Amino acid sequence: MSVELLRARLKERISSFPELGELCDRCLSSRRWGGSVVLMVLDASFTSIGMSYFRSVVPAVDKIRRDLVEPGVLKNLEDLNSVDLDRVRPYWRNVRSWEVAKSVAGSLLQRDGDDVSRLRRWASSATLEGWRSDSIGSLKGVGLVTYQYLRMMGGVDTVMPDKIVKRVLNDILKECGFEVVRDDLEFVRQVERIAHLTGYRPIELCWFTWLFNETELMKRPSYREVVHMI
Repeated sequence: MSVELLRARLKERISSFPELGELCDRCLSSRRWGGSVVLMVLDASFTSIGMSYFRSVVPAVDKIRRDLVEPGVLKNLEDLNSVDLDRVRPYWRNVRSWEVAKSVAGSLLQRDGDDVSRLRRWASSATLEGWRSDSIGSLKGVGLVTYQYLRMMGGVDTVMPDKIVKRVLNDILKECGFEVVRDDLEFVRQVERIAHLTGYRPIELCWFTWLFNETELMKRPSYREVVHMI
């Protein structure tokens, strides 16, 4: 087990994505998707069913941004909570995703403040260990990945145990002599420890895996541009 080798391997891979720091800063300050919590919630809800993030989720959320959020149809969480599914299903046909998004919106609306304040107040009090009993973690259709993703967008420097994140980071850990971690909760704890040892933020180790998984796609001008928005 070599921390120096792990640090070197991570640096070698992460250096290919100079936009990573900006992306993570934007996530932690709840400024993704132009600061629209509606789009952040939709992003997390659509991602939860396992579709390709950059090939399916991002284009769908971006179209909703242009067609519904910017014109004021889905301007806030109140609108999302009460939206007619028949109106929005053409943008994303999975009903479960929309039901998750509406439930999350309804839960956040129980808090005072504007949408960003609601998300950040929730995230600041939500814990990894207590996720199953949390007001959002306990919602039907919200798993640990969605829960962690929302915490990250609410300002918590952590990682989500998504299948891509686990595969990429476990491969690197194994290469450097570290134990491969399969359990989701323990994986999050392990990555947070690894981040401390190597000088990276947990959120950077998380987001890097998604960019790394789509290295060739990220070279296209259209996708290089969208990375600076999400």
